[in-house]
Amino acid sequence: MMKVTYLGHSGFLLEMEHIYCLFDYYKGGFPKWDPDKKMVVFVSHAHYDHFGKEIFRLRESFSEICYILSSDIDPSEYAHAGFSPCSDIISMGPNEEKDVFGIKVRTLRSNDQGVAYLLHCGGRTIYHAGDLNWWHWEEESEVFNKMIRRTYQSEINKLQQEKIDIAFVPVDPRLGEQYCWGIDCFMKRTDTKYVFPMHFWGNYDIFDRLMLEKCTETYQDRIMKIEREGQIFLIEA
Repeated sequence: MMKVTYLGHSGFLLEMEHIYCLFDYYKGGFPKWDPDKKMVVFVSHAHYDHFGKEIFRLRESFSEICYILSSDIDPSEYAHAGFSPCSDIISMGPNEEKDVFGIKVRTLRSNDQGVAYLLHCGGRTIYHAGDLNWWHWEEESEVFNKMIRRTYQSEINKLQQEKIDIAFVPVDPRLGEQYCWGIDCFMKRTDTKYVFPMHFWGNYDIFDRLMLEKCTETYQDRIMKIEREGQIFLIEA
């Protein structure tokens, strides 16, 4: 059993038997912790809506904690908290692999900034996209949008051999009618049991829109509907 708590925007807390994984927290309250568990904090990139400095306070709550930060984050962002890359922090760039507290962590290259994370832990596979997405902006040139499409599809293709239990994938309403291109490509090219749409800027109506899209018909039962911050999901895997 895995417990997923939605913290807001792209922030999620994943709890397993002996460990927590905190992804892209930037605002809101923390739930109650079990201090006897280990904690791994993931930050996909330096954008303010994915990197809340409050995460460094968690060192006070856990005796075993590790921060995995994308390499685009300047060390000055955490040096003031007494951290260095050789202590509690691991810096990861694209296409790297690390083993942390028994979790095999692999990164993909974001086509925006930073990385996406793929985790293997206890027979489960977890994916958090960060800002890796099919960012089709009408105001951008055809050349730019074609480049984004190609880079996104290229990265997602790297996941085709994976059996993913839980995925966190952007559905940004600022993209207009193209908001669902990224999640649709992801779900049709990967073997994913459950997907949590994210990065929807508090627009919870996006879930009703997804259910009306013809392209989502084959995987609507695998879309986890988020209705509020702090919402908890129990996932059997």
